[in-house]
Amino acid sequence: MENARRRAENDFQFGRAIGEGSFSTVYVARDLETKKEFAIKVCDKAHIIRERKQEYVTREKAALLKLKNVKGVISLFCTFQSSSKLFFVVTLARNGDVLKYINQCGSLPLDCVKFYAGELLVAIEGMHKNNIIHRDLKPENLLLDQKMHLLIADFGSAKILPDNYDHLEEQADIERSRQVEEDEDEPSRPTRRSSFVGTAQYVSPEVLNGNAAHHGSDLFSFGSIIYQMLCGKFAFNAGSEYLIFQKILKLQYSFPEGFDENAKDLIEKLFKLDPDERIGAKDPKDLKYESIRKHPFFDGIDFDRLFDSEPPSLPN
Repeated sequence: MENARRRAENDFQFGRAIGEGSFSTVYVARDLETKKEFAIKVCDKAHIIRERKQEYVTREKAALLKLKNVKGVISLFCTFQSSSKLFFVVTLARNGDVLKYINQCGSLPLDCVKFYAGELLVAIEGMHKNNIIHRDLKPENLLLDQKMHLLIADFGSAKILPDNYDHLEEQADIERSRQVEEDEDEPSRPTRRSSFVGTAQYVSPEVLNGNAAHHGSDLFSFGSIIYQMLCGKFAFNAGSEYLIFQKILKLQYSFPEGFDENAKDLIEKLFKLDPDERIGAKDPKDLKYESIRKHPFFDGIDFDRLFDSEPPSLPN
């Protein structure tokens, strides 16, 4: 990742801010030597320490290093730091995020949804083959590059799994931890219970229940994204996070009139309470999500050529 020469802040000409997070700001920046433009995420060290976000920063760097050259994932070119800031130099996604287009259009045309859902599936395959679960997939984290191809960003909430990971074994460990605390008559706060990560409208039932990390969690979010792209609304929504979570745990959602029937069938197969029952969850780990690729919703999509083809035009 790192160039032979260590980079520094004065190697770049910083331009306008294009994004802002809780402890970082993203700028357009030009490499003064190569004249190439990048996005640079500038993180405030003091804020990171104060908010105890060190793990988020470390996790994002580790995930992006593992996902180098994975199609559909933003690239990390280098990192450096000053006395007060951390700098992540990444791909400049010139066309913003998918949410911008959903908000502009109210919903996206079916051909666009199929295309970008296809690119997202390829990227999810690449992440999962590298044992990384994103855990916060949503339209805001799906960026569009200069050629309007999709790039997943924001890996601060990602789960990086060991190569020999078995979610069933980890879940059994979590359950044993719960049982010990119950036997000791202590409040039910398992020390290894997974903390809630993600965004309310896209989070999976198992994450809400504090269960072990599962590749199927990203597939649940994948279904939520397809739903939102097609009708411009959340599949699960209510007046508070608590009420949203209750709807997710009870799978309380409905489809508007005229919703594409193949998309409806695919989403229903992704919205399963048991992550092992979601379409794709039982596909061989070392292969692509063939059962999802072969679903009628993706008829006519050539997954192997998506990132080399011209995307359908999104409405202005």
